[in-house]
Amino acid sequence: MPVPPPTRPRLRERYDRRRQNVLDTSAKVFAERGYHGTSMNDLVEATGLAAGGLYHYIGNKEKLLLSLFSQLMDPLLEQAEAILATEDPPERQLRTLVRAWMTHVERYRYYMIVFQQEWRGVADDPSWGHVREQRKRFEAMIADVLERVHEEGGKPRDPRLALFSLMAMVNYTPQWFDPEGRLSAEEIAEGYCDLIVGRVATRRTAPRVLSETAA
Repeated sequence: MPVPPPTRPRLRERYDRRRQNVLDTSAKVFAERGYHGTSMNDLVEATGLAAGGLYHYIGNKEKLLLSLFSQLMDPLLEQAEAILATEDPPERQLRTLVRAWMTHVERYRYYMIVFQQEWRGVADDPSWGHVREQRKRFEAMIADVLERVHEEGGKPRDPRLALFSLMAMVNYTPQWFDPEGRLSAEEIAEGYCDLIVGRVATRRTAPRVLSETAA
């Protein structure tokens, strides 16, 4: 088990900041080398911590992986709940939620790549139950708002198919998204929503730096 964090506010702030850096760095290493292709020595080298210091923040490699998965969902769920608690019309809620989702993809891109690579390997772990429930909750939120968009305007015609399509589009985005590419995360989110609700965007956006492999 990792050492419990300190209770004094200033020390806890420093602990949380350092642990976040460990998680971000580890996610990038896992995404580039693969979870099984990364050793604890690789993580020691990447984070600049001694082995004992690394253990202090994450415990072992398996616990680190589950920590990455948990952190992937916690902030997204919090944002989604706040968005769906508003009085905005369903389509506006959908667009706001997908924009927040895509911004989350940009921030946690390496986490999502690792998740897609490794989730099957931990699906039966008892510790995975929390993450699995988080994912179900988020999927239910998306399904609910799509159903309400359908009830108000008739599109998408099949909310369940729209749910699977939207999940597939956003979840695959980390494989190709380039923060310096032609479209920003928010512009991609708007494009996804246009496809889902059957609209064609009329706005024009200034082109960003082009990438040969990313939108």
